[in-house]
Amino acid sequence: MSVASNSASTAAYRIHEGARLDARNTFGVAVTAPMLVEVKDSAALPELFGYAMLRDGPVLVLGGGSNLLFAGNPTGAVLALTAQRIGMLEDDGDTAIVRADAGVSWHDLVLWTLGHGLCGLENLALIPGTVGAAPIQNIGAYGAEVRDCIHAVDAFDRHAGAMARLGNAACAFAYRDSVFKRDPDHYVVTAVEFRLSRTPALKLDYAGIGEELQAMGITDFPRASQVAEAVIRIRQRKLPDPSVLGNAGSFFKNPIVAAGIAEALLAEQPSMPAFRGADAGTRKLSAAWLIDQCGWKGFRDGDAGVAESHALVLVNHGHASGEQLLDLARRIAGSVHTRFDVAIEPEPRIIGATWE
Repeated sequence: MSVASNSASTAAYRIHEGARLDARNTFGVAVTAPMLVEVKDSAALPELFGYAMLRDGPVLVLGGGSNLLFAGNPTGAVLALTAQRIGMLEDDGDTAIVRADAGVSWHDLVLWTLGHGLCGLENLALIPGTVGAAPIQNIGAYGAEVRDCIHAVDAFDRHAGAMARLGNAACAFAYRDSVFKRDPDHYVVTAVEFRLSRTPALKLDYAGIGEELQAMGITDFPRASQVAEAVIRIRQRKLPDPSVLGNAGSFFKNPIVAAGIAEALLAEQPSMPAFRGADAGTRKLSAAWLIDQCGWKGFRDGDAGVAESHALVLVNHGHASGEQLLDLARRIAGSVHTRFDVAIEPEPRIIGATWE
């Protein structure tokens, strides 16, 4: 791909060479991409991936930058989809299918659906990032996962050089995982369709939601919008604002262990939170609790630290490098393994280094 200057554009995309990405990742880590391609129209993807730098080299698809850690500069092109359309494809009065472009802010989509009387995404309010990242990570919070509402995902298939459409089953969703995450060089998510209902099936049993609703003066039959407001209040209280203190939200996934391991730990640590896993033979443990027990909450080493309000959140106090944040994360995981013999793994994607 040849570009005559530091910036070139068409109606469908814009190219920047030597692009700084400090403001494009919520950790605020200072990194530079050799090329940034902002795509306004996903129909241009076949043309763009016909160029050698995108076809043959590594390509990082960047949304809101809220679920990755740059431990070094990206070595290839960075692709950002910027289209912002949201629309209703079907609506029978009770159930609707909503389609949103990958570049739409996730929280803006949640508010849009609530404003149209649709339920299903309320527990996922205020999660940072874009719609395109939601199926990749199978984002989840407060007892809900986005896979429960996804109808289909439209994507550019880099292997076939053509657009593809994946139904829910083809996305192979799992806990904070999907076919898109397992094979990041295969698909570029361009839009997501959600099947949502106007009949509430609210999830209120996750710790904190009921108490927050009561604090809001809501004791019976809350609306989906009120559940979203409760989630927003909890998140604002517990999680630092990335625009003020660089972070990528929860850095570690809750570990899934065999039921026997959980029972042995509970015998020694009866206050340890443990929840049933995807099947009767597994349990999900609280990574936040494990980390907190190891004394990391509020820890700081230079500008790399752990939030004072939540042990799961790594923070950049100003000028921490990605390498420094990754080193801290490894130290935290090592201490949890030493004390509890439980492995915890990062939730964000790590660019420029490996976890192990």
